[in-house]
Amino acid sequence: MEQPKSAAEKLAERKARLLDLHKQRQEARTQNHQEVVAEDARKKLPSNWEARKRQAEWLLADDKARAEAEAAGKDYERMKLLDVSAVDAERIEKKKQRKDNPDLGFSTYEAQTARQYNRLVKSMPPRDMAKYEKQKAELGEAFYGGPNTTLHQRTKDTPSAINNMVKDLDQQIERRKKYSRRRIYNDDADVDFINERNSKFNKKLDRFYGEHTAEIKQNLERGTAI
Repeated sequence: MEQPKSAAEKLAERKARLLDLHKQRQEARTQNHQEVVAEDARKKLPSNWEARKRQAEWLLADDKARAEAEAAGKDYERMKLLDVSAVDAERIEKKKQRKDNPDLGFSTYEAQTARQYNRLVKSMPPRDMAKYEKQKAELGEAFYGGPNTTLHQRTKDTPSAINNMVKDLDQQIERRKKYSRRRIYNDDADVDFINERNSKFNKKLDRFYGEHTAEIKQNLERGTAI
């Protein structure tokens, strides 16, 4: 039978337990202080710090792998391509194409005009410097233009330039048709909706339940539904 503890033993156990709790409280306080300091340091970092850190780690790993491949006499670029799947390779190629010719969509009319201007400049043929100098000599000061300068009687567009302009206008018209978001309604179709949202909802219902409700709809139209 276990002997009952004396008052001195109970007091010693309580002191030990109290000392342990005090120690745990100090450790928790130290950890909390460290977390606060670390969080404050993270807040002072740039918003893209994590992305830059991952990029730096990737560059270091890539440099290390490249050095190891060169030391072993292997082609590192070929080794990288062997590890890339066909799906990933296609995705990377599409990403490169989007980067070379980005389509940012419509943002403002100024940006749209600038995009069209850059596109037209890229499609222009190389300048004929001989023709440029000849036209400059013929027009004199009028070549540089001014508030009182008129050139429509002194210059003449070539047939090829006119054809290029017509071709570009036709391409613009075709692009507008392609990217138009107007919804064309069939005037002969039954109107079973009250607005655009209701029309979309009815089309969705018809996709899933149309074949099951076709007979009921016909009976309702004939007036023979029970």
